[in-house]
Amino acid sequence: MSTEQIRHTAQAITVKVMSKEFLGSGILLKKQDSVYIVLTNAHVLRADAPPYRVQTPDGRIWSANLLANVKFDTNDLAILQFRSLDRNYTVASIAFNPTIGDEVFAAGFPHADDGKDKGFTFTTGKVELILPKALAGGYQIGYTNDIQKGMSGGPLLNHQGKVVGVNGMHAYPLWDVPSVFVDGSEADQKLHEQIVRLSWAVPTEKFTNTFGLGKRK
Repeated sequence: MSTEQIRHTAQAITVKVMSKEFLGSGILLKKQDSVYIVLTNAHVLRADAPPYRVQTPDGRIWSANLLANVKFDTNDLAILQFRSLDRNYTVASIAFNPTIGDEVFAAGFPHADDGKDKGFTFTTGKVELILPKALAGGYQIGYTNDIQKGMSGGPLLNHQGKVVGVNGMHAYPLWDVPSVFVDGSEADQKLHEQIVRLSWAVPTEKFTNTFGLGKRK
């Protein structure tokens, strides 16, 4: 697919996640009859209390419910659902196992410090680091794309326009805290310096089996 085709695909599957205010981004993951499943980061929803809302690519805003009974262990993931009887939306195609050097594309809705929406944003980059052991939250794919506040929960796509991960951590955090793995251990200083200069995504394998979207290959 061309970069423009991938951008078009990304824009079709990326939604805004809101409560009283705009919170972050999400991915149209699956449709079951008239119900749509939206994947986002758990930390996006923790930023405000329900009720939550989802704004789809056509600008419509839908009331959304948190599926609290869907568990992702300690992975930074959460699910919303909304019902649409009269609109059909594109849902994501899923891929697995990106490799170092792969071109990847990140999408979402960043917002400025004053809370104003910057609009749909699409960035290009490449996979630079894949950790054999995930960081806390399930983050395992490190890439060079620029991720800004508000793009958390949006898709990371491969050159076929398929989702390989969920954006959730941007490079160079404000506070230089240790990089902690899911088992509680800390990365050594050299690896930590690599980690903090990359953006990070939770890989698709952390959620696909939950929704019957395929197994890791």
